[in-house]
Amino acid sequence: MIKHGWLELATKIPSPHFNERPDPDDISLLVIHNISLPPEQFGNDFVEDFFCGKLNCSLDPYFESIRDLRVSSHLFIKRCGALIQFVAFDKRAWHAGVSEYNGHENCNDFSIGIELEGTDHLAYTSAQYTTLQLVTQQLIAEYPQLTPQRIVGHCDIAPGRKTDPGISFDWHYYLDGIES
Repeated sequence: MIKHGWLELATKIPSPHFNERPDPDDISLLVIHNISLPPEQFGNDFVEDFFCGKLNCSLDPYFESIRDLRVSSHLFIKRCGALIQFVAFDKRAWHAGVSEYNGHENCNDFSIGIELEGTDHLAYTSAQYTTLQLVTQQLIAEYPQLTPQRIVGHCDIAPGRKTDPGISFDWHYYLDGIES
C-alpha cells in the first residue's frame, strides 16, 4: 500500500536529493537502474549514504570520482530483496539525468526510478525480482498512467550514456511476473 507517496512495505530513508515535479499528477514512466558502490561490491550501506549525501569519500578511491554528484532514486532493492525508499513518489528524484522518452525530455519529471543493487553483467537475485514485481504491481495500481508498456531501462532513456540495468536483467521474467 502507498500512503502519501510512501510505500508502506519499504524502509524509509529520506534523501535531500529531490525537488518538486512540474506536474505531480504525471507519473507515467518507470525506470529500472542498477548501482553498486564501490562498483561490483554488494552488501554494504554505501548506496544509501550516497543517495542521502552522506558518503564518506575517504573509504574508497572510487568515491572521489562521485564526490560532487547529487543523486537519488525513489526505491533501492538490495540483493537480499530488502526495499528502501528515499523519495516520495509525488516528488522528483534525481535518477535519470539527461534523458528522453517518446520525445519528452527530463524523464525525472514524470518517472519513478528503481535502483537494483547490481551490475550490467551479474545476474540479479530471485529475491530482487520478487520485490521488484510486487512493487511494480503496487505502483501500477496506484498510478494508472504506469503500464507494463511504460517500463524502461535507464539505457532506453539515455542511450549511449547509460547501459543499466544491463544484459543481466531478465525482462521477460520480470514482466511475466507483474502480469500474473
